[in-house]
Order: sequence, then C-alpha cells, then structure tokens
Amino acid sequence: MFSGEVEGLGVELPGWRYPVVYNLASGECRYDHFNGRWGDPQELDRLLQRYAVEKAKLEARNRGHLATEQLLADGSIKVTVSMGGAA
Repeated sequence: MFSGEVEGLGVELPGWRYPVVYNLASGECRYDHFNGRWGDPQELDRLLQRYAVEKAKLEARNRGHLATEQLLADGSIKVTVSMGGAA
C-alpha cells in the first residue's frame, strides 16, 4: 500500500500499481487505487464478482447441490443452484 504495509494474500490486478491484499484470517480486503489513478476500480469489481460466484458455488456443492453459472450480456453472472443435485 502507498500509505503503509499490510500482510496477507496479494492479488495483482491488470494495470494496478499496488496489489489487492486479503487477510485470510479476518477476511478483510485492503487496496489502494487513489480514486482510480493507480488502478481501474472495475478490475476490483471483477475480482469481487468472481470471488462471490466461486464462493456461492462452493457453498452449494458443500451442501450437496449442483451450481452452474451463466455469463449475461451485461457482464453480470447468474448462478443457479439445483437443490439436491450433486456436482
């Protein structure tokens, strides 16, 4: 980070000066893009979207359900969970 140090899992995003850093113990996400000057906030949005999709699919599978995803025309992702269908 520009203003200090953080520890955790670092994820480098395309065009970002500093990585996004996750503290795996607390779940906290830290980043510094200086209001878009050091990185496009849309790249962070994409990362968070992918994380949410994978987390939803994992939780569904852990409960014995089938989860599928579909990319929509507007860039969003639709996750469908079929109850009781093991993947």
